[in-house]
Amino acid sequence: MGIEDLQHNFLTGRVEDLVQWARRASLWPVSFGLACCAIEMMATGGADFDLARFGMEVFRNSPRQGDLMIVAGRVSQKMAPVLRQVYDQMAEPKYVISMGVCASSGGLFNNYAIVQGVDQIVPVDVYAPGCPPSPETLMHAILTLHELIRTGEIMKRRASGTPVHLDDHGSDWTPEVPVTVRLGTPK
Repeated sequence: MGIEDLQHNFLTGRVEDLVQWARRASLWPVSFGLACCAIEMMATGGADFDLARFGMEVFRNSPRQGDLMIVAGRVSQKMAPVLRQVYDQMAEPKYVISMGVCASSGGLFNNYAIVQGVDQIVPVDVYAPGCPPSPETLMHAILTLHELIRTGEIMKRRASGTPVHLDDHGSDWTPEVPVTVRLGTPK
């Protein structure tokens, strides 16, 4: 078997594939736990589920060091500008996982004080359902995000639209519907 028989190796591989591999193998999550889902997010980082095997062993406390925001729990109207500020301070490329039904759609808190879906504040890449979602569901969402990064789907979506900024749109702003993946709970 000669070198011409190999489809990809270190000599013939594409730089784009190498960059996508590096991006998905080095995601650093930002701590943004807001409610009961945050307990499950913390459990996912523990020894039983071990996010270190995906290169995510440390949850960053500074948005400038992270590139994956996991919004775990309900987002109040007062917390929405803070959430957006943390998102804006994150390094590019940045990704968002909406963890739990409260973050995804407001959950059972259908009132004026709770944002009815974090996708009204920041663009969401993957939704992890459940109340609260199990650590396995969060890991499934992370693996789905890894696959979207590997195939380049996220960059295609972001290249087709314009950046979302709350200040540019005023109070009548409604988000565009992102091309996202909704997950079922793994068995």
